[in-house]
Amino acid sequence: MAPGDPLNASAPVQAPGDERVEEGVALCLSGGGYRAMLFHVGALWRLNELGYLAKLDRFSSVSGGSITAATLGLHWSMLGFTANGVAEQYVSQVVTPIRALASVTIDQGAVLGGIFTPRTTISDKVAAAYRRHLFGNATLQDLPDEPRFVLNATNLQTGVLWRFSKPYMADYTIGMVPSPKVGLALAVASSSAFPPVLSPARLPLDPDEFALGDRGPNFKPPFTTMAILSDGGVYDNLGLETAWKRYRTILVSDGGGQMAAEGKVATDWARQAVRVNAVIDNQVRDLRKRQAIAGYSRGDRNGAYWGIRSNIGNFRPAGGTLPCDPVRTSVLAATQTRLKAMDDGLQQRLINWGYAVTDAAMRQWVVIGPDVSQAAFPYPIGIG
Repeated sequence: MAPGDPLNASAPVQAPGDERVEEGVALCLSGGGYRAMLFHVGALWRLNELGYLAKLDRFSSVSGGSITAATLGLHWSMLGFTANGVAEQYVSQVVTPIRALASVTIDQGAVLGGIFTPRTTISDKVAAAYRRHLFGNATLQDLPDEPRFVLNATNLQTGVLWRFSKPYMADYTIGMVPSPKVGLALAVASSSAFPPVLSPARLPLDPDEFALGDRGPNFKPPFTTMAILSDGGVYDNLGLETAWKRYRTILVSDGGGQMAAEGKVATDWARQAVRVNAVIDNQVRDLRKRQAIAGYSRGDRNGAYWGIRSNIGNFRPAGGTLPCDPVRTSVLAATQTRLKAMDDGLQQRLINWGYAVTDAAMRQWVVIGPDVSQAAFPYPIGIG
């Protein structure tokens, strides 16, 4: 079994000495721009067919994963769940709008607009694009009460997670704002403010809106008047933390990229700083992945990990897997981390790959048995 691929989900569920963890199922959706956004669409597609979408208690997401999660959450009441827990309107309510967004380049226009438009930041432009193409004037209060959707950003002022959700938004070092009215587009733009180009996002705050009993050591200006936020992946690219601390069963869909090796490294300050940041980012990703894999191995958690860089040959569920040539899936995994328009073929292949590897992981480690629905690529193009 290759490092980073799932371990047995049927291990004992007791986490020694951790009474905070409760029974329940959480899904973590990683960052990775449009690449991850579409990969997760495929993952959710297969989870839905397996009846697992309706079983999830929490979605925890960052960056590109937050685009997918927020779209799902906003349309949750319109998914049309059957008695078997399958959302009949998943394609129309989730796949179609996300694919429409994936046909539009956001990042380039946002950068130019943010540079040349007075009093408007790049992140403002990204939020405006999300508002126009996906979320309209919806706020966090338009998300469902259950399941819980948590969109994660990184607070550059305090160095910890900033969590957006319907019941509250919070940075534990500052405090909690109950029932926030923040626009869903702004929350997703904050979660996907990829540094340094799309970061930071600025979130105006009112100190009087913070709950009295949940104020931390940084409850003081300027922390309570303006949050300076960056991509959630800066802190936790898998969105693992807010799920891991709460639930026993953790499913992880990882559409994140990988730092390429460089034989010659620039020594000037600017380019060296970029390379150093890439190394730090890569290590954060690997540490979170190891946390999940080790937890499955020890029996602290149930669940499964699957990634865009997984080799489907490392999964051996009964009945086999969908045909996915590792050479072709590696090409898909190398898709740029951008909010840049993709053609229909690339969109379909990314969705198909997310669907196929989720099917393999779920049938091997989670939904083992003869009653599993038959898998078939959502699009006939396969992996290409």
